[in-house]
Amino acid sequence: MSNLDAAFSALADPTRRAILARLALGEATVMELVEPFEMTQPAISRHLKVLEGAGLIIRRVEGTKRPCRLAPAAVNEIDQWLAMLRQALSANYNRLDDVLAAMKTEE
Repeated sequence: MSNLDAAFSALADPTRRAILARLALGEATVMELVEPFEMTQPAISRHLKVLEGAGLIIRRVEGTKRPCRLAPAAVNEIDQWLAMLRQALSANYNRLDDVLAAMKTEE
């Protein structure tokens, strides 16, 4: 997955996040994914198409079924991007700690 924008756009929808949470438990067919939602199979299929287009899931053909699973590379790429942000935030908090400690010793 080379487009984080598409991934985050896909993740903006709560239904798609719920689908990904379900797929984190293991592979599932479209009909299995429809069960917890008050949606039609075509509506879930449209969500799956968006997730697949963003590179977040992988679908394969197994007879008449099309099981879906998470795309590990996409999840890893998002995690790496978020790790960069966590590192930057941590550095900012460390600098703030240093400033607060210096202010405390001046008192």
